[in-house]
Amino acid sequence: MSRKPWVLLALLAPVLVATPLAWFAASTDGRRTTVDRAEARPIALVLGAGLRRDGRPTLLLARRLDIAADLYHRGTVDAVLVSGADEEPVAMRTYLLAAGVPDGKIVGDAAGFRTWDSCVRAREVYGVRSAIVVTQEFHLPRAIVLCGAAGIDATGVGDASLSARRTATVYGWLREIPAAVKALGDTLFRPAPQHIGAPMDTLADAVLAPRA
Repeated sequence: MSRKPWVLLALLAPVLVATPLAWFAASTDGRRTTVDRAEARPIALVLGAGLRRDGRPTLLLARRLDIAADLYHRGTVDAVLVSGADEEPVAMRTYLLAAGVPDGKIVGDAAGFRTWDSCVRAREVYGVRSAIVVTQEFHLPRAIVLCGAAGIDATGVGDASLSARRTATVYGWLREIPAAVKALGDTLFRPAPQHIGAPMDTLADAVLAPRA
């Protein structure tokens, strides 16, 4: 039996696996921006990135929250939806409060177990139609694509401040390769999130609430 097909497959496999990530990056190029260039949208959707042992946001998550607070103070967004697993949104709210974002302008989603779940729940539970999604630059293309697949007209602002920290960014970029393959499946098959609840008006109320 000839080994040529197997050799060809072995050579093509890395290219095929990396294709979704490359496509996500190319297709979202015009939707990725910076804090000072972001166009106004009602919501900043901040995706979770874990907590430290002391319960505070990890450095990655803190950078995301800094961006969201900046967007709010600039008047670019009217409210912030923080989405993460279990206790993450509580810690995210505490961080934003310390950054000067009013409590009435923050809504927490504790069932954002993964990016797809966060996007679907933002649309179906909290009624988000248009948003700026906030995460790290390496995660941003996937997040924007998944928001779009969930029915949200999303642009995104990514944190690049950790680009010199290899342990954070190299792992992040490497993780995006298989994550993009899985995300492609999410865009095609639209699975139900791990938990979905009834629609709520809390985020709409936060948007309409007067600024302090």
